Amino acid sequence: MNADEELKCMLKDLLWLNSLIATELIQLTENTSAILRDGNIPPTCLEEHAKLRAVALDIADRYLPGTELRKHVEKHQ
Repeated sequence: MNADEELKCMLKDLLWLNSLIATELIQLTENTSAILRDGNIPPTCLEEHAKLRAVALDIADRYLPGTELRKHVEKHQ
């Protein structure tokens, strides 16, 4: 593998990892909000979080398809 191919692989991995971190942080935010609000998360927040998750998952799937990330994140909802 030449340097350019190695760099592309590394960037794909980093994009996937950032997507993983983003989806987990969204979930952490929702969980914290639910605890602080006795389970009453505003519907607008849930809708916005779903859209943000979808974007992060699309990025992850585009650069590193076939991982378990989408399946894992869908269990959160």
